[in-house]
Amino acid sequence: AAAAGSRRERLTLRDKLEGRELDLSLCGLAEAPVRELAELPKATVLDLSCNLLTSLQPEFSRLTHLVKLDLSKNQLRELPAEFGELVWLHHLDLFQNKLQSLPTSFAQLKSLKWLDLKDNPLEPALAKVTTDCLDEKQCKLCAVQVVEYMKQMQAEEEKAQQQRLEKERSKQARKEAELLRQEEAKRELRKQQKAMEKEKRRREYEEAQAQLRQRNETPAPKPSTAPHGCACVPVDAVVGERRQRRRASAGRWSCRRVPALLFLVLVLGGLMAGLVLYCQGQGPASPGPCDHVNRVYAGILNALRQNLIFQYFLEICHMH
Repeated sequence: AAAAGSRRERLTLRDKLEGRELDLSLCGLAEAPVRELAELPKATVLDLSCNLLTSLQPEFSRLTHLVKLDLSKNQLRELPAEFGELVWLHHLDLFQNKLQSLPTSFAQLKSLKWLDLKDNPLEPALAKVTTDCLDEKQCKLCAVQVVEYMKQMQAEEEKAQQQRLEKERSKQARKEAELLRQEEAKRELRKQQKAMEKEKRRREYEEAQAQLRQRNETPAPKPSTAPHGCACVPVDAVVGERRQRRRASAGRWSCRRVPALLFLVLVLGGLMAGLVLYCQGQGPASPGPCDHVNRVYAGILNALRQNLIFQYFLEICHMH
């Protein structure tokens, strides 16, 4: 049924086609029959005036075969963004609609020679470049001025878009740089933490090794090396060694002195005996030193006689 309806509509459109002109005005259309129009490439002149159109589908811009287009006396509030693709359009009637602005692609309508924008609530900047279009000359001038104005708008829009893109790229670059900086800071922090952990493990290892060596060492202190290479020993050991040396030296000195003392005693004893014998030979009343020697000798004999052991020794000596 839908296919049959479509065929009837195509037959209706074909019935309205006269040469290259297709008149669809006063048909109460709320939407342009874009698909059916695309099947009629011979219809280069299209009249859609006096309908109920409020907008045109984006696909309308594919009707690139159009040369003359009448959209006057509708309710159009905007044109599709791709409207500039109608590059062969020479004549465009937008009289008495509700348009406030035109798409920037309008600047691509380089073939446009005639334009009517009267009775539209256009924005002030756009309204300044339009004309009253009271005659052919004014409509042609309106087409030239509006296309040139839209070229400027397109350039400004592209510039603004480029600035937005550059700003976005700059923002993205700063964001990436900040992310890189944060990542580098994190890596540096992890590196420092690893170094600190390694240093901590090294100190713990050295402390453990020191404690192990301390447990394995003998209690006796070991001599340490002095600054000049001398072996240092404890003070008590030094004092004891010195005392032993003095005692050994004193013993050796005493042993060496015994023969000398004996010899000295014998010499003195011999001298004393000789002196006593000499003085005894002089008589007890001899004057001078012998008198003193004789008295001392007599006293010693008296003392010795009182000693029984010595007296026994003297008796034995007299017996011999």
